[in-house]
Amino acid sequence: MTTSTRGASAPAVLVLEDGRTFRGRAYGAVGETFGEAVFSTGMTGYQETLTDPSYHRQVVVMTAPHIGNTGVNDEDPESERIWVSGYVVRDPARTPSNWRSRRSLDEELAAQGVVGISGIDTRALTRHLRERGAMRVGIFSGAAIAEEAALLSKVRAAPQMKGADLSGEVATEEAYVVPAIGTKKFTVAAIDLGIKGMTPHRMAERGIEVHVLPATATARDIYAVDPDGVFFSNGPGDPATADHPVALMRAVLERSTPLFGICFGNQILGRALGFGTFKLKYGHRGINQPVQDRTTGKVEVTAHNHGFAVDAPLDAPSDTPYGRAEVSHVCLNDNVVEGLRLLDRPAFSVQYHPEAAAGPHDAAYLFDRFVSLMEGQRA
Repeated sequence: MTTSTRGASAPAVLVLEDGRTFRGRAYGAVGETFGEAVFSTGMTGYQETLTDPSYHRQVVVMTAPHIGNTGVNDEDPESERIWVSGYVVRDPARTPSNWRSRRSLDEELAAQGVVGISGIDTRALTRHLRERGAMRVGIFSGAAIAEEAALLSKVRAAPQMKGADLSGEVATEEAYVVPAIGTKKFTVAAIDLGIKGMTPHRMAERGIEVHVLPATATARDIYAVDPDGVFFSNGPGDPATADHPVALMRAVLERSTPLFGICFGNQILGRALGFGTFKLKYGHRGINQPVQDRTTGKVEVTAHNHGFAVDAPLDAPSDTPYGRAEVSHVCLNDNVVEGLRLLDRPAFSVQYHPEAAAGPHDAAYLFDRFVSLMEGQRA
């Protein structure tokens, strides 16, 4: 990525790897950037989306037409920086209006060097991605604009998401502790594969002291904190490359320590159990995805950000090296596996984001389910 200062009046062009182009105006920094083009259907929560490490090396297209209305504050970021490689909006807010706003979204994108584009038909772009699938894209503005053939060549030279090993690029390098709120009841070792700030906070609210460990942590590192449970976080990249996290999870399963994984952690559990993973055509991203908890029959509206999924049988439990496993949650839009549960060991995972930052709170019970696993193991 190359960027210069903010320049809302500069022309900009978006070039997809199949050759389709959209022309608009620069939004945020001026320059060029590359990534995988994906779309997010959330009407709110753009600040949490931008700072979600799972969006590393992706250019996010917002399907809601008006973005930036509430500006940017200092309370809602899910990490210390914006992780998206590019940002696409239709009608950016001219003036943000919210009592917590400290600056405009345009200013924040420019300050962090994020190249964006505005004023394009994001509905047409989203329909194109739904029909053709997520693909590489480039955004070029100002002096970076050149002949379309040259720009297309640059886009096609950019790395693909399939086969990308990215969790190590976004995870913490040093372990840190999020203390329990109120009386401490449990200790959890959380493997940071791209963790969002709200996730350990949700556990802390339940009396859990969370030791957040780097993606390179070993089983010795995990058990050095004497955990009551182990958590594997969300994160970016292709789960097929995540051999170290898979081996680490298998070490946890061998010891029957209560285990909970979300998003990338769900895919890691799938691989640890012997299932495969595959890339979805255009993925699930947004805060309005319907999922059914098959253990209760309840339907939840949930927050998603994943482009890969677990390939596991939906119709019956499967035998694995760690006992029987079943698909516990399924997406009602396309029957994609959205959760796994071991029947003979205390371990489960979901493909979505129960921390609700941003998003609905329908899935908050999953943290309580994790607490129940740890209570049962302790008893």
